[in-house]
Amino acid sequence: MNTFVIKLIAQRLALGLLLLLAVSVLIFVGTQLLPGDVAQSILGQSATPEAVDNLRRELGLDQPAWLRYLDWLGGILQGDLGTALSNRQDIGESLWGRAGNTLFLAFWTAVVAVPLAILLGLVAVRYQNRWPDRVISGTTLTAISLPEFFIGYLLIYLFAVKFNWFPSVSTVYSGMSLGERLHAIALPAATLTLVILAHMMRMTRAAILSVMQSPYIETAELKGLGLFRIIARHAFPNAIAPVVNVVMLNLAFLIVGVVVVEVIFVYPGMGQYLIDHVSKRDVPVVQAVGLLFAAVYIGLNMLADIIAIVTNPRLRHPK
Repeated sequence: MNTFVIKLIAQRLALGLLLLLAVSVLIFVGTQLLPGDVAQSILGQSATPEAVDNLRRELGLDQPAWLRYLDWLGGILQGDLGTALSNRQDIGESLWGRAGNTLFLAFWTAVVAVPLAILLGLVAVRYQNRWPDRVISGTTLTAISLPEFFIGYLLIYLFAVKFNWFPSVSTVYSGMSLGERLHAIALPAATLTLVILAHMMRMTRAAILSVMQSPYIETAELKGLGLFRIIARHAFPNAIAPVVNVVMLNLAFLIVGVVVVEVIFVYPGMGQYLIDHVSKRDVPVVQAVGLLFAAVYIGLNMLADIIAIVTNPRLRHPK
């Protein structure tokens, strides 16, 4: 790896950290601009002004906003996500199990969706402008046009209500076997798969078709190589950078964008945890979960950029 590539990677890492810092400022400012008084909402409308003032001092709300931001950021850097206002529980401990559930759902969705999307993209290119390509493209275009809540409720009606194959409420808890957990998350995983599959498949198809116009593909055809072998062995490896980018974006969505799906299936993940505490106006929880989602999204996008840099032969072997 040459110094130019190392410099590019260092720039991406620095940019990612600066972006995360900027997002932390936006999250903090956004939560501070919310209407109403946190102390008043905790104690209720019947609370006396003295009780509200005492709670405000206890929560540090009487301090300047910039000082509260620095205290919050300093706690985050030390691994302290704060304490929930609604139940006085440590946010980090509460999030630990929830994050594991969200990652479990995202992982098994990715295990199904990523290989399937790449395979469908390869098949669509192999049978370009023929009925397999049209069926795959039409089906995925329909799936990407439907909102995820509609897909979720449709799957619940078909497979939970109509056929009673899977539960409509995806309850997972410690002590469940892997098979029981997979059965419980079948419908939310299927919903997320249908949501992200189309985007990845269409990007894979477009990237490979772009590479298929290259001169070395024509050389491979003149050598008598089969079309599918040319696509899989020569075109796809050179189209990997845009495919990796779109895969990483969709993996980020699996973790950050699961809020709606978790609410539909009452799945005990980070999205459900966030919604529960938004309704209670629990600002520290909203800040912590928002920053965690932002860190995952920025981190995966940064990883995609680094992979694109490392796999680019023009950067690895400059003239």
